[in-house]
Amino acid sequence: MPLSIMLSAFVFFSCSGYIQGRHHTTLQCKDDDMAYDARLLQPHFYIGVVIFVIGWCANYHSDDILRKLRKPGETGYKIPRGGLFEYVSGANFAGEALEWIGFAIAANTLPAMCFAVFTFCNVGPRAIAHHKWYKAKFNDEYPAKRAAFIPFIW
Repeated sequence: MPLSIMLSAFVFFSCSGYIQGRHHTTLQCKDDDMAYDARLLQPHFYIGVVIFVIGWCANYHSDDILRKLRKPGETGYKIPRGGLFEYVSGANFAGEALEWIGFAIAANTLPAMCFAVFTFCNVGPRAIAHHKWYKAKFNDEYPAKRAAFIPFIW
């Protein structure tokens, strides 16, 4: 990985982490008269947490499938199968996008929503590129109904 990419990612995530943390702890924190954070009483918080966990599980499972594609000493490329890969080529990317959409719903803040949109815009094109590569590499062997990023849609 080029050092410039590593440094730009470090700067981006440091700034994003600061903005997210600052917004959650200072700018949109609990009412001074309340002993708890009122956001925890909102249904969107729990819906977002469930969506985040589903996305995390999909991302983790997809990464696990990719890690196990080749046995030690094997070379060459294989078509990933199982889990979300039955529906999309970029299953790990779809899971990651779903994670941050869930986070944005739970947090209900502009910085969280921006992060979800930026993640979608970052990993979506990567999923499409992987999809095109898989189709070119495996031709007729590649599942024809598999979408690139969003099951049954895109």
